[in-house]
Amino acid sequence: MVESKSISARIGRIVIHTIVISLGLICLLPLWNIVATSFSSSEAVTANAVGLIPVNFTTETYKMIMEDAQFWRSFGISVQRVFLSLIINMVLIVLMAYPLSKSTRVFKGRNIYMNLLIFSMLFSGGMIPTYLVVKNLNLLNTIWSLVLPGAVQVFSIILIMNFFIGVPKSLEEAAIMDGANPLQILVKVFIPISLPALATVALFSIVGNWNDFFSGLIYMTKVSNYPLMTYIQSLSINIEEMLKSGANVNSLENMMAVSNKNLNAAKIVVSIIPLLVIYPLLQKYFIHGIVVGSVKE
Repeated sequence: MVESKSISARIGRIVIHTIVISLGLICLLPLWNIVATSFSSSEAVTANAVGLIPVNFTTETYKMIMEDAQFWRSFGISVQRVFLSLIINMVLIVLMAYPLSKSTRVFKGRNIYMNLLIFSMLFSGGMIPTYLVVKNLNLLNTIWSLVLPGAVQVFSIILIMNFFIGVPKSLEEAAIMDGANPLQILVKVFIPISLPALATVALFSIVGNWNDFFSGLIYMTKVSNYPLMTYIQSLSINIEEMLKSGANVNSLENMMAVSNKNLNAAKIVVSIIPLLVIYPLLQKYFIHGIVVGSVKE
């Protein structure tokens, strides 16, 4: 009986591992195909001859992107945007989530603020009113037009608030007995314990701001002010316009040697590299629970 249960458990683990590995390959193989496509010749891509290995290896698409001065300017704008947004988001989210995690006995206006937050999450002002507000504040073509409209994420506030609610009350009571004020309790007790939740919110902020291209199209009227994703999205090959502008023969030959599929694949690869670098740094906070075992009842 015990042996049959052991065999069943072993078979169950094999099935689960097979399913997980299969799902992982389903997610990984298309991305690997995109990388192979970005390094393949236009003829091979046009003929649909590229699988998981590059055909007629070439780096022409990356040269087109990396040798562009505007690419590096847009890259810097995106880095600045992510950095500013991360700081502003984390400060505002923590400062708003902490009082909302208290009961109505401690914070009498809690329910009013919560209702306003839920309402703003379900019913936004819309794209046109937001654009008009940004325009009237003279923020167009500035980095702040990319940062301030998304400075407060309601979903992230609710996430951090629920995590703060789960912090053992005995830790806060011990800090109060030691003479700590609310700000000291927040900084020295709640924030260190809530690092996994804060890392999750930080990752949401980084990925959301880095991948957003639509805000750049709305709030920027000059290509020189485009963030990276907006600039990459706007890249296109138009031979006729280049001919009219008097482009040299060598650049035209390079453009003609690259198909749209090659260039689009290179765009995707370039855009995900920073995220692949950042994610492993924050991943450990998703798998370690700091609260567990912090208080012994």
